[in-house]
Amino acid sequence: MLPADDAAELDWLAFEQSGVLTTAQATGLFSEGMVRGRIRSGRWRSICRGILLTGNGRLTRDQQLWVAVLTVGPGAVLAGVTAATEAGVRGLRRDPLHVLVPAARRAARTTLRRLPIDMPAVRVHRASILPPTHVQRARPPRTTTARALVDAAGWANGVDEAQSLLAAGCQQRRVLPEELGEVLDVLPRAPRRQLIRQTVSDIAGGAQALSEIDFVRLCRRHRLPVPNLQEHRVDAAGRIRWLDAYWREWRVQAEIDGAHHMDVRQWAADMRRQNDVWTSGDRILRFPAWLVRARPDEVAEAIRRALMAAGWTPAPPRSAVPRG
Repeated sequence: MLPADDAAELDWLAFEQSGVLTTAQATGLFSEGMVRGRIRSGRWRSICRGILLTGNGRLTRDQQLWVAVLTVGPGAVLAGVTAATEAGVRGLRRDPLHVLVPAARRAARTTLRRLPIDMPAVRVHRASILPPTHVQRARPPRTTTARALVDAAGWANGVDEAQSLLAAGCQQRRVLPEELGEVLDVLPRAPRRQLIRQTVSDIAGGAQALSEIDFVRLCRRHRLPVPNLQEHRVDAAGRIRWLDAYWREWRVQAEIDGAHHMDVRQWAADMRRQNDVWTSGDRILRFPAWLVRARPDEVAEAIRRALMAAGWTPAPPRSAVPRG
């Protein structure tokens, strides 16, 4: 609850930091003896060296975030998937907590130790470039959503996870592809920079799901024309429908089915949607997302045959092009 206007400084500080204080903050308000007395009596709780809780219960999520930031020290901000989650991006891993500190500042170990059992692991990252425009004024402070997702993609365990993070932020309308690109512009040495740049470009072109991003990469890798993504069409009832991928020049369309198509009712509804689309003269291809990723050569060959049947002529292999 919001403290009263005449509340003590401790009440306001505890409110702003969810009841988590540094020892220096506590001893700035009380004597060391009074602080030790509150801990011994059980009114307060010692979380780890230098960090106190003005209560004695289990740590809440907000308190865990404050412990992470205050333990790392001055200049620390929530970052990566932790900051993105706090910004409202859903479906991301909650643990460990990621914290970013300026590279010039000596911080604790990469992963903090000696934390209580109700505190998740804290992973510390260093940043040589962290302009004020990349920091969100929040409680606790965190990087902006765009910076958080770029960092998270660089720190991800693999390429698929990196692309999923970027796609999730854009698909949920928490960040724009242009904002991600602006962050990359000032981070010339960001991990996976080229991959992130290409993924952002694909998202800006309409690929907002990981399956669609994989589909665009597949087309480029097999030297197939890149389709228009999320193309809208009008069905027989005059309603606007959206196609996953459409080669307008050759009137070939492809639908990429995600995991939700394992639901028979959802699959039937989507089939009715596809059949209702005005497709006079169009060729329709349909691929499950897992096939795009597991058997790309098979998918590419099916696309190639459909495009060639519709009049597309593949470019000759580079080695076959005569030299002037």
